[in-house]
Amino acid sequence: MVPRLWTAVRYLVVGAGTAFLSLLAVGALLIVGTLCLIGVGLPALPEVLRLVRRLLAVERRRAGARLGVTIPEAYRVLDGPWSKQMVTALTDPATRRDLAWLGLHVLGGVVLGGMAIGLLPAAVHQVLIPAYWWLVPGGVETSFGFVVDSWSTAPVAVVGGLVYGALFTQVPRLADAQARLARWLLSPAPGVRLTDRVAELTASRAGALEAHGAELRRIERDLHDGAQARIAAVVMQLGIAGQLRSRDADKAFELVRKAQDTAIDALAELRDVVRSIYPPVLSDRGLDGAVSALAARCPVPCTLDVAPIGRKPAAIEAAAYFIVAEALTNVTKHSGASRAAVSLSASDEALVITVRDDGKGGADESVGTGIVGIRKRADAFDGRASLSSPPGGPTVLRVELPCGS
Repeated sequence: MVPRLWTAVRYLVVGAGTAFLSLLAVGALLIVGTLCLIGVGLPALPEVLRLVRRLLAVERRRAGARLGVTIPEAYRVLDGPWSKQMVTALTDPATRRDLAWLGLHVLGGVVLGGMAIGLLPAAVHQVLIPAYWWLVPGGVETSFGFVVDSWSTAPVAVVGGLVYGALFTQVPRLADAQARLARWLLSPAPGVRLTDRVAELTASRAGALEAHGAELRRIERDLHDGAQARIAAVVMQLGIAGQLRSRDADKAFELVRKAQDTAIDALAELRDVVRSIYPPVLSDRGLDGAVSALAARCPVPCTLDVAPIGRKPAAIEAAAYFIVAEALTNVTKHSGASRAAVSLSASDEALVITVRDDGKGGADESVGTGIVGIRKRADAFDGRASLSSPPGGPTVLRVELPCGS
């Protein structure tokens, strides 16, 4: 009984602390919301909501531990430009449930925490009043406003103490009620996780189709403008050489030599197109070796941290290779960095790529810095890409590609 009471008291007291933090969060939201009316607070809103999510993650863990369950999160990812983050946060059903919990917890958490702390001392005080009331001039006032100033009124204090003691024995039920309320409000609404997952897969499929279509158009353009044009020139040159063979053998030989050079150029362009589809270095050296080659060729000094990866599906390796290549190209062209670092780590479930530089920061994917292409490559595999690039740097790109086997 005593351990159960103690854990319940501790739960409610900590809840009073998080209720105070919830009050601060509500105040911050009100201030930022007011500033949003004049447009000043809009960029800060996603950041405040991130802090709220961290606070409520603590409440989920506490309530889950109290009830012996896991309370899942179902937030939509806040990434991309701040305007996109703001729209995502405001349209996320979980945000409304979070705000409801904050409003209820600000009041309920403090009240329940106060009861958990105060009921036992109040009960002891009431029961002890008959032992010393006669030492106090004018009697002793009880917790509920009644003054004990005679032996006939002393039992009333004892009854009050017993009532407080009985209420204190209900503290575990109050803690359970608070935890169940947290579970009800902070769990995903019915159907939300499935709806969000369907939306994610729909967007992922659309991104994959778009990326696939863009890749096909690029390959077609490269073949049409490069290798195909050169092969057509070879055919024409050989045709003319055939006509000149009997009249001007030297000229015909010259055309045959030019046709040979053109065919060599066409073959080189075909090889480049093939490399852009699946770089042969991946087959020869694996992903870690291929990324090492990219880092070695980067004009910005680049360090590499590669954990043992092993072989992954070919499509994942190709996507990871091109993501690193594009990221290092961005570092070279836009960052003004003096150093860069590439990190690769993998598990059975995911491959994680991190590219960091010490440049000027302020990367904005909305102006076409290549981050959009990286994000689309990740989306095509139901992966995630996040970018942190505050003004002044550093810039950190993190991409996670699922590759469960």
